[in-house]
Amino acid sequence: MANFAGDRNQDATIYVGGLDDKVTEGILWELFVQAGPVVSVNMPKDRITGAHQGFGFVEFMGEEDADYAMRIMNMIKLYGKPIKVNKASANEKNLDVGANLFVGNLDPEVDEKLLFDTFSAFGVILQVPKIMRDAETNSSKGFAFINFASFEASDAALEAMNGQYLCNRAITCSYAFKKDAKGERHGTAAERLLAAQNPVLTGDRPHQMFAELPPPPVMGGMPPMPPMGMPAYPPPPPGMPPGMHPGMGAFPPPPMMGMPPGMGMPPVPPPPPMMGFHPPPPPGMLPPLLEMPWGMPPNQPPPPPPSSYLNIPPPPPTA
Repeated sequence: MANFAGDRNQDATIYVGGLDDKVTEGILWELFVQAGPVVSVNMPKDRITGAHQGFGFVEFMGEEDADYAMRIMNMIKLYGKPIKVNKASANEKNLDVGANLFVGNLDPEVDEKLLFDTFSAFGVILQVPKIMRDAETNSSKGFAFINFASFEASDAALEAMNGQYLCNRAITCSYAFKKDAKGERHGTAAERLLAAQNPVLTGDRPHQMFAELPPPPVMGGMPPMPPMGMPAYPPPPPGMPPGMHPGMGAFPPPPMMGMPPGMGMPPVPPPPPMMGFHPPPPPGMLPPLLEMPWGMPPNQPPPPPPSSYLNIPPPPPTA
């Protein structure tokens, strides 16, 4: 199953870290073949003891299979330990620069995956977050260590997460103490100067946008929604009285429910005159002459029949 590093397709190869001592190359093969066709599996071993060193490399047929394996296999637990899965090329370029944070006052429910998902929003995490646990009960001791690939990421995490609540507890964040120097913490000027020579590729940063919300819909320039049951009219053009809209005719919209007619509404103009129709006259005035059907003032006797003044004999009686 092993393959030489020089023969591997680096773009289709993933790094798997945080492996338990009981993990073998056969177990890795059976695990990752569920994500895609596997070409080779390599777990570097100690030359003296013959035990693996806690990490390995899995090569796939294509780059798409490797990307898919990273998405679904990262931080799953194997023999009770979460594994770290990322591109092999990225792992070999990112060296430990000393950007190590101490995270304290952890709730017992906080596990390695929750820490990884939370803190990886600030940058690349090189190793699986290490929660210190009791050797017998495997219960958390309430603190952990997180190793970032750059001081920019660790500084951002320190500023944003110190004092924040995680599982109903306010956590504390600070730079961890160095193992080889008593009383000295990581994050010194010397470490930062060396870290500047190890730039991190922007494409290797997971979860950089995972806390962003989608932008709200733009409502500018849109007319307000009309009341229920009312038609939506555009605003009236300049010079038109309020309440009047093109296409509405000569009548304004009806008043709102529960309001007396005319309350808050402009006066209703009279309808235009119709052909052959005259409005009633004011009190005390006679109505004008009607155009139809007689052409004479009202309240007058009807005219005689035409035969009385045209000397036209009446029609003969019918049998």
